[in-house]
Amino acid sequence: MNAQTHESSTAASHPGIAVATDAVAAIAAANAAAVDRDSRFPKEAIAAAKEQRLLGIQVPYALGGQGAGLHQIVDVCYRLGRACSSTAMVFAMHQIKVACLLRHYRDNRWIGDMLRRLAAEQLLLASSTTEGAGGGNVRSSDAALEYSGSRISLHRRASVVSYGAEADGIVTTARRSADAAASDQVLVVFLKEHYTLEALGTWDALGMRGTCSRGYALHAAGEAEQVVPDPYEKIHALTMTPFAHLTWAGVWSGIAAAAVERARDFVRNAARQSGGQLPPGSPHYTRAYAALLTLHGMVASAVRNFEAIQNDERALRSMEFQTAIHVTKVEASELAVSIVLGALRACGLSGYRNDGDFSVVRHLRDVLSAPIMINNDRILSNLAATSSMSGIPNSIVQ
Repeated sequence: MNAQTHESSTAASHPGIAVATDAVAAIAAANAAAVDRDSRFPKEAIAAAKEQRLLGIQVPYALGGQGAGLHQIVDVCYRLGRACSSTAMVFAMHQIKVACLLRHYRDNRWIGDMLRRLAAEQLLLASSTTEGAGGGNVRSSDAALEYSGSRISLHRRASVVSYGAEADGIVTTARRSADAAASDQVLVVFLKEHYTLEALGTWDALGMRGTCSRGYALHAAGEAEQVVPDPYEKIHALTMTPFAHLTWAGVWSGIAAAAVERARDFVRNAARQSGGQLPPGSPHYTRAYAALLTLHGMVASAVRNFEAIQNDERALRSMEFQTAIHVTKVEASELAVSIVLGALRACGLSGYRNDGDFSVVRHLRDVLSAPIMINNDRILSNLAATSSMSGIPNSIVQ
């Protein structure tokens, strides 16, 4: 991994990031209902994120960024998640791609210059890691890179490219070459001037409607330098998986927190109107609140664990860490759904309505995406073989 990325783990706290995030969150919240209703990209919030220079905060100081660490990125995801789920998810997916490039570009001058440009111009990166019948299997690619001297080209039918039409660049997986196995993948970055997109469908989903996650045929051409030096197998294990699971968990925690906040306000309002008597659903609020604290602790602990070993390839590849990070995703996603359902039951009909100050309908629809973003059943099935060979702890206190 590039030594420059180590700045992020030692950078001091950035109070300015929190202030900037709150400014973006206010704009995101003001437009969240319209983004959801119209299934449109949260353009106002992302424009504000660019103005506040949030898109480049992970880029090291040496390349013009702020050297923010994962814990700061996850906190931004959480704060934005409380305001607008789609805005938070767009930010999270962008930062996952930035992390993959930062941690694996080594001495690649083209990618280094692109990261400098990203920080200066606040470029938004989209991701294309799924295609064809493979669905959510990101460790298999159909389309292969084609080479002509120093030039490369790629033509792939991507089943999902979230906010592809609005992005300034796309980071995509591909087979290394025409004769490579489906699992022999590379990661390639193309900027907008390098590709065209042909829409393959629409995006009219239950939730996360502002991510605009439609399918596209991607036709791209560029220089061989745009291929990330490290193989995707390494990128996936060391960076893609932990950053995806933890930033997403930050988003889901934010959604859950927003729902619990509405449930709390409902309980308080009902108690005031009834002379202090709590409404029938108040026990559900208590459980949801307690579960939210558990979710916070789970995500914070997982982030600390990753940051403690983020430069230790052996530790990151260990069965213990890989199992833990995948299970964190499963547990966080399912707990977030449970929390929002608890908030709904606390609010009763007021939470079930689409209108009103205590509605949690949008939050529920958005958080229901959590267990199926990299399907939990797929994750648990993949872990079954290795976990069945693991030992069971003999003690809980060591």
